[in-house]
This record gives sequence, structure tokens and C-alpha cells, in this order.
Amino acid sequence: MKRYGNLYEKIYEMDNIREAHKNARRGKTHYREVKQVDKDPERYFKRIYHMLKNKSFHNSRYTVYTKHDGNKDRLIYRLPYFPDRIIHHCIMQVVGTIWTKTLINDTYACITGRGIHKGVKRIKQAIQSDPKGTAYCLKCDVRKFYPSVDHNVLKSIVRRKIKDKDLLWLLDEIIDSAPGIPIGNYLSQHFGNLYLSELDHEMKEVQNCKYYFRYCDDIVILDSNKSRLHNLRGEIQQSLSGLNLTLKSDYKVFPIDQGVDFLGYRFFKNYTLVRKSIVARFKCKVLSIHNGVVKTDAILSTVMSYNGWLKWADTFNLKKALFDYRLKNILWMVSAYMKVHNPVFKLGV
Repeated sequence: MKRYGNLYEKIYEMDNIREAHKNARRGKTHYREVKQVDKDPERYFKRIYHMLKNKSFHNSRYTVYTKHDGNKDRLIYRLPYFPDRIIHHCIMQVVGTIWTKTLINDTYACITGRGIHKGVKRIKQAIQSDPKGTAYCLKCDVRKFYPSVDHNVLKSIVRRKIKDKDLLWLLDEIIDSAPGIPIGNYLSQHFGNLYLSELDHEMKEVQNCKYYFRYCDDIVILDSNKSRLHNLRGEIQQSLSGLNLTLKSDYKVFPIDQGVDFLGYRFFKNYTLVRKSIVARFKCKVLSIHNGVVKTDAILSTVMSYNGWLKWADTFNLKKALFDYRLKNILWMVSAYMKVHNPVFKLGV
């Protein structure tokens, strides 16, 4: 296995830092921290350059808060924009391609050129092209995945591809900055992909799972044989034990006729629906926009975001349910705006 060295100096090259700021600020230009850097970016870039070159960088203190996500409460760790989030992008712009090459094609979290909708396309294609081979589904996920990641195991995995001692110092500084891998860190999903990559390869190459899909710690396997899926669950648990992880006890093996809930959608043999919780949030947003609760400058991004969900599913009945005078007025406003600013754009509802 090839290991890469001579990477660290590339991370603190000024052009790489400038590009990192450009990528890190995307969609966040209204943040106070970003505006501060934008006032005199070269001064901040030079500070990052020197703290990395001199190895004086230390991970900043996290702001930790609880986010209510459905029935779960998640601890979110937030780092300052400068220097941490910029530096995380500096790292990924150098090592991202190296790490991505080690991943299977059917893992989708936080990978350039993939993402949720590529996963949706792949699952729909599998179900429609091979109904017998996808008759049953195993759906499972890792218990408290992010908080349970073992730092020593993660560091050993990172060292399989990286041998640059200076870069390893920087990565170790970030890895050791919080328990497990903190939700909210830009690097965390990339570390998560690496951590479970060995499991992915075992399922694909050793267990010969033709239809294996993973997003973060959520796993879906489709197969023609129900008993085989139960056996595969045991193999997954055995593999995870070597990573000091365990599966949740609420795994399911079921006929695909019941619908596979994954990636924000529910997949059936002949059609695909948007997950109910997303539809409920969309309806609330529509009502909030109509009642003037949502600010005008947020309407476009809100509708475009949900448009992205709807256009990948069979949403005739949903359109019918939503397409009353309130949504008509909102879509009319968005369409009028987009005709001027982006004539190619088409709404999915």
C-alpha cells in the first residue's frame, strides 16, 4: 500500500490557504467571523501560514451545544472560523483525493462528486434493475458512532496512507481535541469515512455484497436471501468489534415491499417517496413563509433546498397536497426571481 509523504508544506502554501478560505466561507459570508477575515484576508492568511510552518497551531476551544434532531439529542462541537475551519479545508484540499481513493463507490457522506442524490440514483437503479436480487433489506447503524471512535485506532488508519510526520502531528492535534470525533467538525465526516472503510471493503470484497450502501454510520444491504442478511449482520458486528464499536440493537431485516428508509427517502420497488419528517418540515416552512415568519432573503434558499429533495422522488400526491394558493404564491415569487437570475433553473414542484 502506497504511503504519502512531503505533504505538509503544500498545506500551508499561500495559494492553498486562499482557496481554503474561499471554500470554507461558501454559504457563510454573512457570518461575523467570515466578514472579519474578509476585511483583510491576506493578514489572516499570513498568520495561518506562520502558525502551520512553525507548528505553533493548537486546536481552538470548542463551543458545545445540544441540537434536537427528531427523537435524538446530539452534542454539536463548533470551532472558530479562524483559524480552525480554514485549516481543516487546507488539509482536505491536499489529502482529500488520497483518502477518497481508498473508499468504495457506495459510501456517500461528504465526498466531492457523490452526496445523497448519487446514492439515491444508485439504490433506485439497483431495485428497478434487479427486483429478485433486492427482495430483502438489512438496515442497521452504529451505536453512538461519532462519540465512540477510538483515537488510537483512527490514528493507525490515518497512518496507512500518510507518512509525513509533520502532517501526522497536525492531524493528531485535531483528532485529540475532543472525545471520539466531534459532530460539527469539517474533518469529522472524512475521519468517519476512513474509520469504516475497512468494513465497507470487507462487505464488498470478502462477503460479496453486491448492493451495499453506507452514509455516515447508516448501512443498507439489499439481497435476495433473508437468512444471508441476518448472517451479514453478525459479520458486521464482528468487524465493528475490532474498531471498538457496536451495532444498535434495533436493526431490521425486512421485505423491500415495506420501503427502505435511507438518505431522506423511502424506496419501494416501483416508486420513491420523500421521508415523512422532511415533508412535515417542508409544510411548516411553506406556512411560515406565507405568514411572513421566514425572512424574504431566506425564501429562495428554503424553497430551492426542498426542491432538491422533491425532484428526486415521485411526488405527485405531495404536489397536489401542497399546491394550494399559499405555495402557488411562493413558487410564483421564486420563479419570477429565477427567470431573471438563472433562466435554466426549474422547480421540481
